[in-house]
This record gives sequence, structure tokens and C-alpha cells, in this order.
Amino acid sequence: MAEKKLVEAITSMEEDFAQWYTDVVKKAELIDYTSVKGCMVIRPAGYAIWELIQKQLDDMFKETGVQNAYLPMFIPESLLQKEKDHVEGFAPEVAWVTHGGQQELQERLCVRPTSETLFCDYYKNVVQSYRDLPQVLNQWCSVVRWEKETRPFLRSREFLWQEGHTAHATAEDAEARTLQMLNVYAEFLEKVLAIPVIKGQKTEKERFAGAVATYTVEALMHDGKALQSGTSHNFGDGFAKAFGIQFADRDNKLKYVHQTSWGVSTRMIGGLIMVHSDNSGLVLPPKVAPVQVMIIPIQQRKEGVLEKAAELEEMLKDFRVKVDDSDKSPGWKFSEQEMRGIPLRIEVGPKDIEAGKCVICRRDTREKTEVPFAELVGKVKELLERMQTEMLERARAHRDSHTYVAKDYEEFKRIFGEKTGFVKAMWCGCQDCEDKIKEELSVTSRCMPFEQEQLSDVCVCCGKPAKKMVYWGRAY
Repeated sequence: MAEKKLVEAITSMEEDFAQWYTDVVKKAELIDYTSVKGCMVIRPAGYAIWELIQKQLDDMFKETGVQNAYLPMFIPESLLQKEKDHVEGFAPEVAWVTHGGQQELQERLCVRPTSETLFCDYYKNVVQSYRDLPQVLNQWCSVVRWEKETRPFLRSREFLWQEGHTAHATAEDAEARTLQMLNVYAEFLEKVLAIPVIKGQKTEKERFAGAVATYTVEALMHDGKALQSGTSHNFGDGFAKAFGIQFADRDNKLKYVHQTSWGVSTRMIGGLIMVHSDNSGLVLPPKVAPVQVMIIPIQQRKEGVLEKAAELEEMLKDFRVKVDDSDKSPGWKFSEQEMRGIPLRIEVGPKDIEAGKCVICRRDTREKTEVPFAELVGKVKELLERMQTEMLERARAHRDSHTYVAKDYEEFKRIFGEKTGFVKAMWCGCQDCEDKIKEELSVTSRCMPFEQEQLSDVCVCCGKPAKKMVYWGRAY
């Protein structure tokens, strides 16, 4: 009865996807709500996933020459006002500090929604010559955006992220770095999180406030909604001109730097849940599973069972492995391991010990394999690698089977009326068409993919000559 109750606590995703998602993050103990409206506690199980994301992504950054730094969380209002488009883009979401103790501040301070202006202020002081370039910095921090509607990991008023901010001598160098970091994100999402992505450029309407170009990686969730999973922005020299960031070039002439910024956040964890998990709880790709292998002793009070479990744990010490020797029933432990998304479960009891083998169960497929103790290490390695690969393949197959083509507006409307997923369609490049589609169908342009296809010659909305193929979707 207890086992049944544990899984019953999750609403099925077919019944109510939003409630299913909330149930999973709560029951798997990833988050808790707080008395601060719109803010969450990231519990140890959730934070451990973030730590694994952070460590692996940080290593990838450093391979490209990125250095980490830390800048203040407060931005003076006058500094924020320097780049007009930028401040207008963020103004509705900014939280302001007006007092220090009992004293009213002479100037309001904004709690950082993003740190472009602070990095510009810093670069203005440290960049004097072409020898000081490039500046390739990143910071891991939290930011605050006063969102009206919040959802664990996907949208909260304070969230954790990384934000890279770079300065370069030429426009070409800035563009190359912008695309390089987008490719790092795409590789990380696919190889580590097992989430396939579409790489492309945002339309002018959807690009970052103050940017010349915004590039994005878009992923499709299990319910057919899109999730912007990482962005990389080329700022050109707009911020440099607003903040006076100049350097003496090799020709001894003063020039403005060209800048970029790029970031991903804890919403990646939300994406991870919505791409891979099921009605029994979390399903985690092995590379970001805080516990990769859980050993569950069967009839653990019998002589030698716990000792054998400890022996197997020692054998598997190169993996993230634990023994569940709590006094709960095996059935309860199985349900709990499934709820938490632990990739592999190893069952070992008196009969197994006698036969010199144990049973391994995969979380994603529930496939069971009997393995002799002597072959356990190799088998665990093989299964974790296979699971990582197959989870990506399944997610890609799901995305591809939920990607449609529309050649005229009637077909476009019909698909979004009947199905969920991405729709590929041609676009004339006019914002009026984007606005009409958003207003009538609650659908936005997700990206103009780098891999363009000529689906037809005319815009899906207005019928005028088409300029780009666009992925459209409903998004989080």
C-alpha cells in the first residue's frame, strides 16, 4: 500500500502536465517553496544536479580560454540608464534598493537582472590598449527579475546562472566568440543533459535588448512546448560607445571594443525534467545524476547481505554510488529510487550471493540484467554509457516526430490547433506577421535555424516573398 501511495502522489503528465511537473520537483525533493513569494529553496538533491552542471560546463568554458570573476549584485540607476534599449528591456522586471538601514540612498540601486552595465564599467577601466584584449570573463551568480508568474526552475524571481561577458578588438572576433559559446551550449545540452537542440538566430523582435544579434539553442519538451535553453549575444560596439570603452589599436588609433554576452541558468534543470522524466518521477542522464548507482540489499538482516552490498559499493567507487541500508521495504526503496531518477539500481540478496551474481535495473527502460559479481564494474560502465546515448536518441526521436511543416496560414493554424510541437514555416522578415501569429495563436518565433530549408517561396502568414525558414512554437 505504501509503495502505491508514493507513486500515486504524482499526477500523470497526460492528465495535467503542469501539475505533473510540480509534483515531480516536489516529491523528488529538488525544491521547496518559501515565504518569499516567487523564490524557491533549491534542496540538496536539486543543488547537486546544478553542481554537476556547473562543474562540467565550467570545464568546457575554461577550455576556450574563459576566466571566472565576480562583480557586485547592485547596479546604480545612473549606470543602468546608460544603454537606452537595454534599460527599457529590463525596466519592468527590476527590483530596486532604496534604503541602506534607516537611511534613504542618494541613488537607487538595482539588484542585478543581468550584469552588462557592470562589466562595461569595469572594462572601461582595465582596457587601454589592444594588448588588453580580448577580455573573456564569466561569473556564476544569482540574478533577480520580478516575474509576475513563477514556476520552479523555469521562472523564479531569483535564479542561479552563469553570465559570460567578453570584449574584443574587432567585430569578427566578437562574432566568432558569440557563435563559439553557442556551440559550447549545444554540445553540453546534447552530450551531458541528453537534450537535442536547434541552433539558430533570434528575430529582431525576440533578440536581447541592446544586442546586434542574439543566437539561441531551442529544445522541445515532452508536452510539445519549446524551451529557450541558452542564448549568446553579439553587442557590436553599442555598449562600448554608451560606456566609453576605447583602446589604442596597433595603428595607434582609438577604437571602440566589440562585446558579447552569453548565459544559461537553472532553467536547464527544468528542461532536463520535462524532456526525460515519466509518471514515476525523475529520469536523470547519468552525467548529471548525483547518485548514479543505488545498491539495494534484499533481506538485509540475513547474514552477509549488508557486507556484500558494502563490498559492491567499494568495487564501484569510481562511480557515484550509494547503499540504501535503511529499514524501509525493498519495494519502497525501488519506488524512491525511481522517484529520484537514479540511473541504475543493483539488487542483491541471499540467493544472488549464493549464485555469485546480482541484478541491475535501468531507471529509463526498467530493463533488468543479471550480472556476475566479477563483471559488475564493466557492466555498470557500459549501461551508464548506453543509457546516456539512448536518452538523447529518444529525446531526438520525440522532437523530430513533433516537428511539422506548414506552407500556408490555414495549415499553420490547423497544426497549432490540433498538435503540439515545432512548426517549420517560411517568413517574410516582417514583424507585423510575427505580431499577428503571436496575437492569434499564442505562438512565437523560436529561431531562424542555421540549417535553412526552402520550404516554399512565400511567407506562411502574409504570402509575400519569404526570406527565412523559422521554427515556431509555444514556449515556456
